[in-house]
Amino acid sequence: MAVTLTADRVAELAAAHEEARTAVRPIDPPTRAFPDMTLEDAYAVQAAWVDLQVGNGAVVRGHKVGLTSRAMQQAMRIDEPDFGALLDYMFLDSGATIVAADYLDPKIEVEFAFVLAEPLDRADLSAADVYAATSHIVPALELIDARSHRVHPTDGRTRTVRDTISDNAADAGIVVGTEQLSPAVAADGALRWAGAILSRNGTVEETGLGAGVLNDPVHGVVWLANRLNSIGIPLAAGETILAGSFTRPVDCRPGDHFDVDYGTLGTLTLDVS
Repeated sequence: MAVTLTADRVAELAAAHEEARTAVRPIDPPTRAFPDMTLEDAYAVQAAWVDLQVGNGAVVRGHKVGLTSRAMQQAMRIDEPDFGALLDYMFLDSGATIVAADYLDPKIEVEFAFVLAEPLDRADLSAADVYAATSHIVPALELIDARSHRVHPTDGRTRTVRDTISDNAADAGIVVGTEQLSPAVAADGALRWAGAILSRNGTVEETGLGAGVLNDPVHGVVWLANRLNSIGIPLAAGETILAGSFTRPVDCRPGDHFDVDYGTLGTLTLDVS
């Protein structure tokens, strides 16, 4: 498949997503106007939107992998993960409070993040290559949002994976922990068995293990590095890479308090005002 949308259409869709983000007002999913748009079209819209934000002063600080579970891929009718960019304004410390009204439909997911010490900028990378380039691994929460309607209010139609990809793979924020797992320990299988318990207002909502991400979160980073290399985008030293969620997304409602217990890797908290 190839890009079928004109450059003007791509730019218009990118600008519409930025307007939706800043005005906190959802737009129609792009596939409502362009039902035949391809995955490449969607990634072109995403790239144009990221470029627009960078042009306005944002800084790319990493990348995320999404749709890493087989169940989610089947639900979205896709046979591989997707990806998006992490921008500097998205990074939050544990204990932060977000304002629900600043988002359209916020949810959080439970993940691990790889912080790179060296670039990943060649083809056919392996898990060993990723671990060799990694400084450390930390627990992380991904805050996702929907700048286009997940479910359209007029007819109940749900958006497609092409709409989600256009929406920068739903990126909206990342909460990063401070407890670090070394690449050597992770490479010995520890990351597959590392997990978390997500509680909202004292009630356990989700639990999961790292193995829920392609059998090992490192495989999410391997896929991303090779996928981005194929389109000329290296993963740079110092970047943070969200490897993929091993829980379902949980709604963030005004007044919610989240505790996410990673055991020996500590607890992340997030409040919603």
